[in-house]
Amino acid sequence: MVEVGESLRQIDEDGYTVLEDVIEPDLVDALVEQLDRIERDLGTVPATNAFEGTRTIRIYNLLAHGPDFARIPVHPAVLPVAEGVLDPGLLVSSLSSIAIGPGETPQPVHADDQIMPLPKPHPATVCNTMWALTDFTEENGATRLVPGSHLADHSPDLTTAYDTVPAEMRKGSVLVWHGSLWHGGGANTTDRRRVGIAMNYCAGYLRQQENQQLGLPLATLRSFPPRLQELCGFGIYRGLIGHIDKHVPSKLLLGSEGDTRLIWDVG
Repeated sequence: MVEVGESLRQIDEDGYTVLEDVIEPDLVDALVEQLDRIERDLGTVPATNAFEGTRTIRIYNLLAHGPDFARIPVHPAVLPVAEGVLDPGLLVSSLSSIAIGPGETPQPVHADDQIMPLPKPHPATVCNTMWALTDFTEENGATRLVPGSHLADHSPDLTTAYDTVPAEMRKGSVLVWHGSLWHGGGANTTDRRRVGIAMNYCAGYLRQQENQQLGLPLATLRSFPPRLQELCGFGIYRGLIGHIDKHVPSKLLLGSEGDTRLIWDVG
C-alpha cells in the first residue's frame, strides 16, 4: 500500500520517489500486449533524433487506443501522489509509451518544465510518472536522475553530461517525479527492450502537452468515467478556468452529470 505522505516527502526532498509493485500484473500484461498490437498496426519506427531516440519506439496519445489505457491516469495507487504534488485540479498532459531498444544511447538530461518561462525554483507545475512494464535496470536503460535538482535555480544544458543515478525498479512499479527534476532515459546495453509508459500530469491552469480535447473522439471521451473526463480537460479548474459560456465542458459536450457549479454559484 502506498503511503502518500512519505512519497510526497521524498519528492519534496529528492525530487522523486518509486512506488514499488503497485500495478496489477494483469494490467501490466494487458498493456504490453496492447502496445505490441498498436506498434504493428501503426508501423511505428524510431525517431531520427537523439532526444526521442534512434532505437526507441514511442507511441503517443494512448488514451485513443483502447480501454486498458484509460485505467492509467486514474490508478488509485498513483493519482493521489500526483494530486499531492500538484493539486486535485491536475490534467493529463500526455500519455505515451517508451520502449528503449538494445544499443540505444543515453537521452540528454533535461527537465520536463524547462520550456516554461518561469524563474526557478518554483512550485511544481508538472508531475510525471514512469510505469515499468519490464524490470528497469541500469543496464537496460532505467531513467537517470539528478537527485535534488528540482531545487536548482536553472534548467540543465541539453549538451552537457551530468552525474546521475539510475531509477532501478521492478516490473509493476512506478517512478514519480517533480517536473523540475533533471533526468533522462538511460543507455540500453542489453539485448532486450526496456518498456515503460510515461503518464504525465500538469497543473490545471497549464496547456497540456498532448491536446486531449482534439486528439480523442467524443465517443471515446463519453466512455470514460467522470474523473478521467476531468483529467482530460473537460472539467473546470477551481470552479472557473475552462468553462464554456458558464457551462462545465463535460456536461455541455459529453452529457455528463455531477457538480456543474462555477465559482460564482458558491454561496
